Amino acid sequence: MFVYTVAIFYISKTTPITPHEAKLLFASNDIVNYFMVLGQSMVSGFIGFRIFFIFFGFLSIILFYYLSKSYFKKQNDAYTSTIIFMLLPGIITGSIMSNIAIVVLPLVLLFVLMYEKKQFIFLPIIMLILFFIHDASIIFFIALFIYGLNYKDKRLLVLSGLFLIIVLITQQGIDIGGKPSSHFVDIFGQYATLFSPLVFLYFFYTLYRILLREKKTLLWYISFTALAFSLLLSIRQRIHISDFAPYVTISIILMLDIFNNSLRVRLPQFKKKYKLGFNIIIASLVFSAMIIFLHQIMFYFNSNPKRYFANRVYEPYKLANELKIKGINCYDSKSSREQYQLRYYNIMSCSE
Repeated sequence: MFVYTVAIFYISKTTPITPHEAKLLFASNDIVNYFMVLGQSMVSGFIGFRIFFIFFGFLSIILFYYLSKSYFKKQNDAYTSTIIFMLLPGIITGSIMSNIAIVVLPLVLLFVLMYEKKQFIFLPIIMLILFFIHDASIIFFIALFIYGLNYKDKRLLVLSGLFLIIVLITQQGIDIGGKPSSHFVDIFGQYATLFSPLVFLYFFYTLYRILLREKKTLLWYISFTALAFSLLLSIRQRIHISDFAPYVTISIILMLDIFNNSLRVRLPQFKKKYKLGFNIIIASLVFSAMIIFLHQIMFYFNSNPKRYFANRVYEPYKLANELKIKGINCYDSKSSREQYQLRYYNIMSCSE
């Protein structure tokens, strides 16, 4: 945890503003923008506009640990699921970059935790917050409605139904449009980036197996609904993985539970392939985490940085420094997002 914390703060402090963050900072008026501006007023440098998202990232880890404890009888299982959760590429990048997903995630975890502990008084409050801050919260409400309907939970059924009616009246939700296109394949790539490829394959297998023959918990309903909606919508339009990430990453608990059920019913001589598979998946997660943590070093030592995945982050930063050295304080970029990045470095558009 100590090494992880140091790494998160170091990357947040040294990584220049990304195109997505720059657009959120200068061209949006939502909860993410509010936390970015507030963080900037409190802490200087790159870490300033990210400080609240770092906090939400660590809060998510803490809540996930307590949720794992309520699901697993063995303490080691709670630790294992939390470590896997921490190492997910989506959780690491979500904790070090300004984004809505890491704000929504602790609320979803808190909701499930309060539901499991039968603290129902907090549920409407959490749902109300989600309604106001996240347009894609309709996915969450649909999952709760289906769960309440199947398990005859009148309290959850009425609450989720009420919020669904409000969403329909206010016309808030995910924009649906376009025509059938090739984005169905893209969504698998986004999920592979969120989970890492091997973990995503097991995630898909876990949800499918539970659908066929295992007990369906609230966690499963939330994750499966989000996955199903993302796949359906991707047939017609390009989707944003941040809309679905808070609802699918919580399924790590389900994945470890299914793995344990498969492993612990077998004799020692038949456990080897399961343990080997587990070790390979953990190694892939560690490898993905190392790529994220060392991406800055890899960029500067790359022989062709223009083809590097982080070029859009570092190129405007280098350009801004070069312009300042030359005494130039304006630049017209062909990309609007790059122009926002340059604006963060006080390089305005010459036309302005």
